[in-house]
Amino acid sequence: MQRIAEVIESSTTRFTAGAYELLTAPSFGGLVRAVSRTTDLAIYGLVYEIRTGSKDPGGRAVVRGRTYSGRELFDAEIYFENPDLAEVLQTEFSALTVGFSEAGQIYHYLPPQPPPVHYSVYPCDAAELERFSSDYDYFRSVLFAAQVPNDELLAAHLRAAARARADSRHYLVRAGRELASLLKDDYDRLTALLRRIRP
Repeated sequence: MQRIAEVIESSTTRFTAGAYELLTAPSFGGLVRAVSRTTDLAIYGLVYEIRTGSKDPGGRAVVRGRTYSGRELFDAEIYFENPDLAEVLQTEFSALTVGFSEAGQIYHYLPPQPPPVHYSVYPCDAAELERFSSDYDYFRSVLFAAQVPNDELLAAHLRAAARARADSRHYLVRAGRELASLLKDDYDRLTALLRRIRP
């Protein structure tokens, strides 16, 4: 699997990565894997925010769709006519840490160390996503994490995890039961979340 980004900010509970290709990032709710200084340890995260903006601190993108001479460009034409945009803009994504693997074993809790800055980030393929999501221990971490769109994030992740399986309906039923157990005191939240993962 080809690396897609490198870590540019890291903490115990989350990390931010800069994508190597402009406007290309894993999907919201996607599972990514960051490597660590220990060769047999990798950190898993769920992508909860994707943004593109100026590489310069405090900088902002400027309008390029209409020139002062009156010429109009639309959407992809803007990037074609302004190849320098790849040098001044950067796409970044932030991921909530939901587990790690060590010596081939997956753990659904925080790793001993966050991924180091400038280390590689890889997307997880369907097989790795299926393997990671076969245990539901990380649901609580996602549901009660601070400053992330918890329910939307978990729902997007569960839809992707279901698509990675042959029996997606069975997986979603089991995931729904786990959510019902975790949110038994918040019926409205549970109902809204179950609607979002319905096949």
